[in-house]
Amino acid sequence: MRILSILLLTIFLGKSCEGQNKQDLESAVIEYTANSRGFYQKITVQNQMVTISKDRSGNDKVLTTKIEEQDWEQLVNCFKKVELDSLPKLKAPTEKRFYDGAAIANFKIIYKDITYETTSFDHGFPPKEIKKFVNKINSFAKQNDEN
Repeated sequence: MRILSILLLTIFLGKSCEGQNKQDLESAVIEYTANSRGFYQKITVQNQMVTISKDRSGNDKVLTTKIEEQDWEQLVNCFKKVELDSLPKLKAPTEKRFYDGAAIANFKIIYKDITYETTSFDHGFPPKEIKKFVNKINSFAKQNDEN
């Protein structure tokens, strides 16, 4: 009986932690920007919505769409794996942005009123620690381009 009680308690606590992490992402704001002389893109993820802007002056029509449940779950899983305090210390794997070989990208997470931001890296070549997360966020802009 004692083993059964411990097993049920473990399952219950595990499920509540999963829900807490999902809630954590819902209370976070994620911003990805990439820009060069002829290119600008800002993707903002907040509360299961994605906003995409392609005009640095802010005069364009901003596209806001709801993130599908499957994509949201993938983002939640990526968010769980990110060590927020380590974001400023991540090293860019390439340096194409130094000679106009790639747009300059920045990744920022605002969570519990604290801003965690990476140093600049090349658009399309994020640090390996956040690669899956950044690529998932960029996939929303690609989907928008196809529609």
